[in-house]
This record gives sequence, C-alpha cells and structure tokens, in this order.
Amino acid sequence: MWLNEPVKVLDTQAQAQAEARQTQLTKPAGSLGALERLAIRLAAMQGKHKPNMQQAWISVFAADHGLAETGVSAFPQQVTAQMVQNFISGGAAITVLARQHQAPFEVVDVGVKADFANQPGLVVDKVGYGTANALTQPAMTQAECQQALEVGKRAAERAVQAGASCFIGGEMGIANTASSSLLLACLMQTDIAPLVGAGTGLDSAGVQHKTDILQQVLAFHSSTLNQAQPLDILACVGGFEIAALAGAYLRCAQLGLPVLVDGVITTSAALVANAMAPQAKDWWIFSHLSVEPAHKIALDFLGVKPLLQLDLRLGEGSGAAIAWPLLQQACVLHNQMATFAEASVSSGA
Repeated sequence: MWLNEPVKVLDTQAQAQAEARQTQLTKPAGSLGALERLAIRLAAMQGKHKPNMQQAWISVFAADHGLAETGVSAFPQQVTAQMVQNFISGGAAITVLARQHQAPFEVVDVGVKADFANQPGLVVDKVGYGTANALTQPAMTQAECQQALEVGKRAAERAVQAGASCFIGGEMGIANTASSSLLLACLMQTDIAPLVGAGTGLDSAGVQHKTDILQQVLAFHSSTLNQAQPLDILACVGGFEIAALAGAYLRCAQLGLPVLVDGVITTSAALVANAMAPQAKDWWIFSHLSVEPAHKIALDFLGVKPLLQLDLRLGEGSGAAIAWPLLQQACVLHNQMATFAEASVSSGA
C-alpha cells in the first residue's frame, strides 16, 4: 500500500556542505536570514550543496462539499464549477501567477458537482459529485477517501515525471474552510470556535452560524471521532480536494519533491499527511500566514514558520505561487555569491 511507503530521507551531507558554504559567502553571517535557511533546506532536499529551483508545478484540486447546504459559506455552491471554468480560461489569480512563472498548471476535478467539457489544463479524476453533508452523515466513505488520496498521488507523480523542482497544491471548493476547521479541531484536539473564520467573506453573524453548525457536526460524529485515526477523521469531516492534497503532499515526501504549502485549507491537508507520516513535514515549506485565524494555530501546532505575511485569504495555491520566487532567489544567492576567498575580501576572522 503506497500510503505506508517510507518518506525519503534528507541528505545531511549536502546540508552540511551548504551550511559551510553560507559561512564563506561575502556577507555577515546570517545576514540573509530566512533565505539562508531556505537554501540549506533545499540543498538537503535535492542532495546537492548548490540547489536549484528551476520549475514549479501547480495542481489545483476542486470539489464540492455537502456541508455547503447548511449556509456556512458566503457564496453558493455553483461557484465551485464557475471558478473551475475560470481556472481553465486563465482568469483566476493562480493562473495569472502560473503564467508569470511559466509554471505547468492543471486544475483537477476530484469532486465538483458538475461536468465539464474536455479542455486543455483540466484533469478529470472524479471521485464523486461533492461530498455528503457531514452534518447528517460522514462526508466520504472509506473507499471515496482512499480514491481522493490517490488523485493527489497521481498529481505528485505527474509533477515528478515532468521534472518539476517544487510542487504547489491549490484548492477550490465552496465551504472548504468549514471542512478544514473541522479537520484541524479533530487533529489538534482543540475547541473549534477559535478555528472558524470568515472564509469567503462571512459577516460576524455568518461566522457565528458557521461555528454553530460545525459544533453540531462534531457533536453528531463525537463517538466516531473520539480517538479516531487520521484517515477516519478525513473521511468523516474532510473534502475530496483536501484528501487529494494530503495524498499529494505525502507522495511528494516519498518521492523527494519539495512542496510549497499555501494557506489554511492546504495546511489542514498537511496536518492529515503529517499525522500519517510525521517525517513528511521535512519536505514542506510553508509559504505564508493567512488571515484566517485557524492558520496561525495550525502552523504553531506544526512548529513551522511561514515565509511571508501578506494578509492573504484567497486560496487556490496563490500564496504559494507568490512565494515561489523566494526559493529561486535563495538558491541564486547561495550559488552565485562569491566567497571571501574568491573576492579577496577579508572575512574578519
């Protein structure tokens, strides 16, 4: 079973060589801060003391949620399908960024409540037409959850086969911040109220309604969720696109492909994968801190620090795409700066 395959081990020798190189470059030690640490991490991931980030791969997973029927989103469910078409047409934020970066881009229909004509840039890998309403039954069957994980696995393998340097996963699905809050509450074993935010733009009354609904969901499934395994939690309250992301993140770690994680929904998928294989986190770089309140709580739980804080809450993988050039810049600085010896500059030692 592929889910149980080991995560690739980081190259500590390349990491040590990169750390040594950083001490020799013509700058005060540590003066490039997070970019230095990033270059060293990428060296360990790529197994070479001069890492190179040439090509990002972007997969956006789209699916609908039965929980949308309860009014937990400011937008109607049809928006999921409409946004998928917008992705395909190139009009969404993530597609604009993909063009700027000349990054291969695909939108993966893993569970949209609609059918699409065959079009370039669309991968139809459908598990179902939206999840069930988690307020009255599990969102997914165990078989559906497994299928959705495998959708993500296949996307990660496409990225590796294309020679990508980094995987960026995005998501689209009305009501998926509700599912992510449920997942985070269960995986972190914490109260859900602090994890509920405005999502697509709820007002304070809407946030309160969303909180009430999610508390009812947890109460309804309490006997199942108590001491449940990660995949049981995912099937009970997750979404097809979140499961696909979790599968992609885990498969990237198994194959040794660095991942840029986006916002709160993708981070909830990362927590699922982390619960399954804690070493997988070594392969994930967290791109930014969302304004969704759950995001900081989840990042703190994982013990990670994001690269950026730009008050983003769009999703789609857009924050990760915005952060992508930082990985390239970290490598270029690390690789191309002169050492003190090469520049005949005194190191002060």
